[in-house]
Amino acid sequence: MDAETEGLPPVENENNSNPIDIHARRKWFKSQQSTVATRRQQAVCVRRAHKIYGTKKNPNVILDGLNMTVPKGAIYGLLGASGCGKTTLLSCIVGRRRLNSGEIWVLGGRPGSKGSGVPGPRIGYMPQEIALYGEFTIRETLIYFGWIYGMNTDDVDEKTDFLLKLLQLPNASRFVKNLSGGQQRRMSLAAALIHEPELLILDEPTVGVDPVLRQTIWDYLVDITKFGKTTVIVTTHYIDETRQAHMIGLMRGGKFLAEESPDDLLRQYHADSLEDVFLKLSVIQNMGKRRRSSIAKEVIDAVQLPAMTNPALDLSHDDDNGEISGEFGDNISMSSRGPDLTSPHVVAATPLPPEEEASSSCSDYFKILKSHHMKALIWKNFLWMWRNVGVMCFVIGLPVCQTILFCLAIGHDPTGLQIAVSNHELSENLLAQQKCPIYKGCNATMLSCRYLEFLKNRSVVVTHYATDEEAYDVVRRGKAWGALVFAHNYSESLVDRTEYGQSTPDSVIDASELNVKLDMSNQQIGTLLYRDIQYAYLDFIENILKECDQDPAVGRIPIAWKDPIYGDRIPNFTDFAAPGVQLTIIFFLSVALTSGAMVIERNEGILERCLVSGVTGFEILASHVVTQFLVMCFQTTLVLIFSFSVFELTLRGDLFWVIMLVLETGLCGMCFGFVISCAVDNERSATYLALGSFLPIIMLCGIIWPIEGMHPLLKFPSFFLPLTLSTESLRSITQRGWPIEDPHVYIGFISTGIWILIFLTGSILLLKFKKG
Repeated sequence: MDAETEGLPPVENENNSNPIDIHARRKWFKSQQSTVATRRQQAVCVRRAHKIYGTKKNPNVILDGLNMTVPKGAIYGLLGASGCGKTTLLSCIVGRRRLNSGEIWVLGGRPGSKGSGVPGPRIGYMPQEIALYGEFTIRETLIYFGWIYGMNTDDVDEKTDFLLKLLQLPNASRFVKNLSGGQQRRMSLAAALIHEPELLILDEPTVGVDPVLRQTIWDYLVDITKFGKTTVIVTTHYIDETRQAHMIGLMRGGKFLAEESPDDLLRQYHADSLEDVFLKLSVIQNMGKRRRSSIAKEVIDAVQLPAMTNPALDLSHDDDNGEISGEFGDNISMSSRGPDLTSPHVVAATPLPPEEEASSSCSDYFKILKSHHMKALIWKNFLWMWRNVGVMCFVIGLPVCQTILFCLAIGHDPTGLQIAVSNHELSENLLAQQKCPIYKGCNATMLSCRYLEFLKNRSVVVTHYATDEEAYDVVRRGKAWGALVFAHNYSESLVDRTEYGQSTPDSVIDASELNVKLDMSNQQIGTLLYRDIQYAYLDFIENILKECDQDPAVGRIPIAWKDPIYGDRIPNFTDFAAPGVQLTIIFFLSVALTSGAMVIERNEGILERCLVSGVTGFEILASHVVTQFLVMCFQTTLVLIFSFSVFELTLRGDLFWVIMLVLETGLCGMCFGFVISCAVDNERSATYLALGSFLPIIMLCGIIWPIEGMHPLLKFPSFFLPLTLSTESLRSITQRGWPIEDPHVYIGFISTGIWILIFLTGSILLLKFKKG
């Protein structure tokens, strides 16, 4: 006889009419609860579990003093109304939630301990959610989970054929999203059964399954537990189907009402169905209340109460739950709320057996990535991208479109700016024809028209008006950006001003001046017009001096503007803003890509299921880094090609370090996206957080305005933002041509690397400690 089944009653009789001696085995399982069972006989033990922990559906779940024993090789039915703590208890068993007090022993060790395999491949877990990728086929889904559990592809294919027949699933090439609701539930069950785990935990596996197939599933569960190699814990809404379980635990309000075999419960409480047992136990739980309904009295009279060894049924204290509700009956108000008093008759729970120590080598402590986990995760990520090729084309093409829009729309001088002119040198006839005659050579006639010609060469549109007030009124009505006024003797006065020198009278000075009024409501346009009006005047003076055979330098301002050390003589705002814009595009697209993928996985339950299967948070992050880094490489390549080859933005430094810095910044954005996805609970919150961080980073990182122009209170913190130093570093490479050895350059790489470590550490901690 196998050592694991030694001492068990026989499981088959000679004529095979009763494949399992359920009654005898239930007696044996019950006897194991009264003593400390051996590790071979116990699969799960929970002792004095106490947890105040909320879920999304019920934030007030309280597990109060639970004692639970699941012998190895048993089918354990965990039953109770919605919100009573079943799913929370299962989450504690698989190691995804922690108890405030108490102990849990699973398969020879505590969940999460070294070598326990929990979470890990020793458990098969089917959550309430479907928790599957809709874009994958049935076969691809089972391959993914099979690889997670360390199976090879041939074994997965063999097991897939068996599960398709057992669970009556369609062709393996059918996409999960195209399955019906019941088929998706069965597909989720198949993912839990694929690797034949030692402990199978099923959270409502038969919802939406027809009665015939439901019976087939239960027959299979009974079969795999025959020889004690597999233990099953199952929750279900169909309470009577647990008649085939070896033992059931009835929960209500975070407490166990009973933990017995189905036959013992029916006999003990003189009930025809398990639903009646649950109803009677719920009434008994509320017998300590001050008010009783007629229903309660009838139930109490009909039941011979056993010895009250269960504190959940102890009549010496009140319970704060005064209703019988949920799947097992209509709401029955039993009493008003009362305080929860601790029973003095609590029976001490048996201690847990000693924890089995798993053998491990020194190298195991350095293996933070498992090859079969990374293989499955990376394959899954690439397959998702392939199945969403439209989305990926948009993601890759979006930075290119943004770069093109930036290069075409930002930094260029405005053209076609309207200027209103009141030139009193023009006759009424010339004014009506909008003509301003130009006289070439050393000629001082109509110098105003000669100047306006130089102004027009700077893409300014000139319109003549009869009076000064008309010109000013056009500016007031927003039809022009400025008004110029020439006196009727402007040309003569300009010549006299040159000839008189220091003795020039005030009247000549006033008449020789060009009166300008601008609309400065738009700083960029106003500043550019201010510059062009002056530059056009200097060109006008130099041209006249040259025509009159004089040195043009005489008419220049006595300041010699030499070639700048860095940059161009006329600064280009596109070159100034391009480094920050390039980094911002790559950074925030990486944020959007990673935060969206992680949030979707968690909300659909896929992330939780992977963590229960033994995948670590670091492995999940690493797999996304690998796959999305390749996507980012395509994005970066296209952005740089369009920036420096197509639009010929300034690049005076080494292109290699430009590429490295952009890729590092994209990696930083990915890690920031991980933090967002781990910190929030839904896609809307992730979007709000990403958008909320976008504007502060844009405004404070020196991307669109120099940090030197900020308020003193903002200058210091702005240096610690993710893109500040990297933007200045990239600007130093492209505009100044500085090498990597320069502190202004390598500080950007160091700063970005520090932020990557900060974001990765935050993501891992959030994945580890943030539950739900």
